[in-house]
Amino acid sequence: MDYQGIFENAVDALRQEKRYRVFADLERIAGRFPKALYRDAQDNAREITIWCSNDYLGMGQNQKVIDAMRDTAQALGVGAGGTRNISGTNRPLVELERSLADLHRKQAALVFTSGFVSNEAGISTIARLLPNCIIFSDQLNHASMIAGVRQSGVTKQIFRHNDMAHLRQLLEAADPARPKLIVFESVYSMDGDVAPIAEILDLAEEFNALTYIDEVHAVGLYGERGGGISERDGLMHRIDVIEGTLAKGFGTMGGYIAASSAIVDAVRSYAAEFIFTTALPPALCAAARASIEHLKVSQAERTAHQRQAAMTKKVLTEAGLPVMPTETHIVPLMVGDARLCKAASDMLMEKHNLYIQPINYPTVPKGTERLRITPTPLHTDEMIYELRDAVLSVWKALNLPTHVDTSQLTASKLNSGDLTLPTIGG
Repeated sequence: MDYQGIFENAVDALRQEKRYRVFADLERIAGRFPKALYRDAQDNAREITIWCSNDYLGMGQNQKVIDAMRDTAQALGVGAGGTRNISGTNRPLVELERSLADLHRKQAALVFTSGFVSNEAGISTIARLLPNCIIFSDQLNHASMIAGVRQSGVTKQIFRHNDMAHLRQLLEAADPARPKLIVFESVYSMDGDVAPIAEILDLAEEFNALTYIDEVHAVGLYGERGGGISERDGLMHRIDVIEGTLAKGFGTMGGYIAASSAIVDAVRSYAAEFIFTTALPPALCAAARASIEHLKVSQAERTAHQRQAAMTKKVLTEAGLPVMPTETHIVPLMVGDARLCKAASDMLMEKHNLYIQPINYPTVPKGTERLRITPTPLHTDEMIYELRDAVLSVWKALNLPTHVDTSQLTASKLNSGDLTLPTIGG
């Protein structure tokens, strides 16, 4: 048996499909974000501008956050010592969970090592504890939510993306006596669209279902105190479980759920992903809490973020580039071909020192490959115009389509066959 050959062939298949992923070797420069040093295969370094970071507000560079991490590491060391079950809970982690519960106006919160783990553990554990549960899951939910649904082992129903008529139809067909859990996101990070949260909650209340929202691409960025879209829309109190990340808007690392004390205690007590995983180290917890507490009272980052995102969309759209319309900070630039998407990304890096990672299948459906641009408050107006000029140059060099009608262009519609992209080179 040629074991090594099997693995090599598996990777070669990805290369042939133009889906092989190469990770850029980057060194972020403290105090100069979004600037970074990029090292090529020969270890030559040059300065580039990052345009696809999920550190949406640049809080990973915030001096309060850096100071909190440094001071806590100096005082308490760098490790957590093991699982919370064996080694106890470090004090900064206790304070972090209290800060998160307060952020979402919930009784309790529970921190995990990542947003993927918090979704996988949260969804699967809650569903398993509900006897004969049915999960209703949005078609475009993140891979971590899908993993949680699968791991739960319960009956699942997939409703078409943001389609409330379809969700109602599925709820009506279900046994009224069976427990129900509706799982969905607030901001869908590839298309940049937003769930009809109020309508989902109305259906949940009508059909007596629990609700679980993933706010990872919204916490820190939206709401009076950074509680996400549900806070912005005055709906947090109607949602049973709010899941979020510390790694995007808050600029650090980790994931969490916030809910009632009963739900949080149940997940804490039954989720293997929590019980058998080493806790986040105290310095990281302190940094995350510093970021959360700062964004509870500061509007400056959110205001600047929305301004730069809107300006980026406007400048690129006016240049005739195929920007998918969104109401959020996500700026998807449609390509529609895996090979050309990778080529555009490579050319932006090699010729213009701009880093924008190509988004290909399976992250998005085939035929909807795109460059996903995420402006931050730290991207200047000058950088935005430089981005426009560079992208136009690349689009011309690769003969990619411009002046595309993107008003109805979404991955969900393209995937369902409702729409087709213009011919490359048209």
